[in-house]
Amino acid sequence: MSSTRRLARERYERHHIRDCARCGRRAAKAANWSDGPICRTCLHRAENTYGTCPSCGTDRLLPGRDSHGAEIYRDCARITRDFFCSRCGFEGQLYSGRLCTRCTLTDLVHAVFDDGTGAITPALRILADRLIASPNPKSTWTWLRRSHVRGLISDLARGTTPLTHEALHQLPNWRTVAHLRDLLMASGALPMIDKQLLHHETWLAHRLAELHDDPHQRLLRAFATWHQLPRMRARAAIKPLTPGSRNFAGEQLKAAHGFLTWLDTSGQTLASCTQALLDAWHATHPQHQHNTLRVFLRWAMHDGHMPKLRVPTPTVAKAAPMSQRRRLQLLRRALTDERLALPTRVAACLTLLYAQPITRIVRLTLDDLTHQDGELHLRLGNPPTPVPEPFATLLLKLADDRPHLNTATNTGTRWLFPGRRAGQPANPSGIREHLRRAGFLTGAARPAALRQLVLQTPAPVIAKSLGCHHVTTTRVAADAGGTWNHYAPDDHSK
Repeated sequence: MSSTRRLARERYERHHIRDCARCGRRAAKAANWSDGPICRTCLHRAENTYGTCPSCGTDRLLPGRDSHGAEIYRDCARITRDFFCSRCGFEGQLYSGRLCTRCTLTDLVHAVFDDGTGAITPALRILADRLIASPNPKSTWTWLRRSHVRGLISDLARGTTPLTHEALHQLPNWRTVAHLRDLLMASGALPMIDKQLLHHETWLAHRLAELHDDPHQRLLRAFATWHQLPRMRARAAIKPLTPGSRNFAGEQLKAAHGFLTWLDTSGQTLASCTQALLDAWHATHPQHQHNTLRVFLRWAMHDGHMPKLRVPTPTVAKAAPMSQRRRLQLLRRALTDERLALPTRVAACLTLLYAQPITRIVRLTLDDLTHQDGELHLRLGNPPTPVPEPFATLLLKLADDRPHLNTATNTGTRWLFPGRRAGQPANPSGIREHLRRAGFLTGAARPAALRQLVLQTPAPVIAKSLGCHHVTTTRVAADAGGTWNHYAPDDHSK
């Protein structure tokens, strides 16, 4: 280090580096108040601390500290700094121009959403207003300051990028685009479309673009466009797609590409594929790839792209059964262990009590909770199912204290398990991972719960009340040796 730089460093440390009076850390001072020099971290905390001052009883910002370390009002701490916004008068952390976080956010929103005339484009007005009114303006401001976010919104506002789902499919930074798309749909700027279908269409557009020089691109495009997408759209029109179904569709396309490439290395084409070749591929590849390739093979045979051959029947591996004793142990832990997160406890109970899959659990809403004759009921099927104590108390507690509501377009969501994304429920994979880490294995818990239920109640009744398929409950009842096998699934209330 040169002598000039060393001298400058020494001068900086002599004039700016101090031991913080609050945390004791040696750092650059950001303020010098009555209790001594304050570092930037402690200043930020002080500018965001609110409550009732123990000295004067005032309920407002408490940036100061008394001799005992208690947080007190500015005047009581003899702090001369003014914390009031120069525009709206809000008391708190100030930024450039002595503006509070919300006023700073408001200016940024107007700049980013400018349509080129100095006004916010009408199509994005609702979204802009919701961002400005965000319950957590600091988080929204931080997100909107990112250059790729500003560029994306500015292009939409000025018309450079059309405000359509198709145009958004083609854009890079898919995570940012997906989050913005959720905001646009929640605010009405874009029509609502199934989230998983959108993810697959975006992934498919990029995947096919990567294969533009591949000799099989045309066939793969036909399979994805004319076979997969219509079926996914039809299913999405009936009920929401699950992340698992979306992932499986992507794996089908990858498996098809892998099979065609394997044929190339064997010196064959899809049209010249023989039964011996197909059997050889199945003998040298894992079971999961057998299952994912099956749909492509059926489609290729039906449309005349390959000879009609015999496709081996897939096998499904079953999870090891869970005993009733173990199920009750896990249920007791979910009900009583307060160290676990509340959403995890409720999801575990729904799996262990009602055999609900995670994909259905995350789509429960507040409207599915009803009170009948002073008893809580949960709408899983028809009729709604009674909820016993103490699970009823736990369920109502979650309804009153749901996570992820502190975002611009999520404050009014009805999801029982809200997600981080605007207007969307929690990701089933995330819930499943939390359960796994807590020791709740849903693959074994659901069959155990369903087995116990069909031993106590006729399978058709369980199917209707829990929203299961009657074929599933009947099969489980037969495997369990239930005595209700001849129960007729009719209306017995007449």
